[in-house]
Amino acid sequence: MLKVAIVTDGPYGDRAFDNIGEIFNTVFIELEKPSSMFMDDIELPEKDIKILEDVNILITYTTHPDLTLELVERFADKVDWIIVAAWQGEGFKNQLESHENIVCPYIMCELEENGAPIFDEFVSQIGKPKVELRFDGDKLKEVEVLRSSPCGSTLFVAEYIIEKYLDKETDIENLPIEAGLKLQHYPCRAAKMRLFSDEECKKEKASGFHRDTFEEALKKS
Repeated sequence: MLKVAIVTDGPYGDRAFDNIGEIFNTVFIELEKPSSMFMDDIELPEKDIKILEDVNILITYTTHPDLTLELVERFADKVDWIIVAAWQGEGFKNQLESHENIVCPYIMCELEENGAPIFDEFVSQIGKPKVELRFDGDKLKEVEVLRSSPCGSTLFVAEYIIEKYLDKETDIENLPIEAGLKLQHYPCRAAKMRLFSDEECKKEKASGFHRDTFEEALKKS
């Protein structure tokens, strides 16, 4: 089983830990934000270093850029992949992604396979939402989440859809739109993790992902 570490210096990453921990061997590490102006003074606890050196996937929800950079520089050659969930500015993103095994998604629910086995194993179940709908005749019987967004919003939407449409024949064509709209009620934190970001744009993007996956599932069913 893949080993995953989620590292945070604030209020983010806990829901991802709960959701990802249901699938993979996952640890949650909380670090203090650096107080020094100099990156050379950043010190990581030895116990955390040992844990992080032994994982396959490191996901950083650290909002302090120096701490994020320290984690990337220290562990890029120790782990298979680092996913930077919180970053500020295209320049910083480009700097981080100069490492071949670093990805900085715009939002975490856009992650998809990239051809690398370890990364693909992770995002086969965590990332861009993917669902399957099962019907008995014209009646919805089951919603299976094949791939969930890291924060768990896909499960949240799926539960709503099954509650509303189970064993009903009417308005099934509106199901994808309902799924997208329901996502808007999930307390998404993505935009708050970066400065100068457009929260509505991110929510609209996440909403579109969920609408599209339910629409695709409806067509296949």
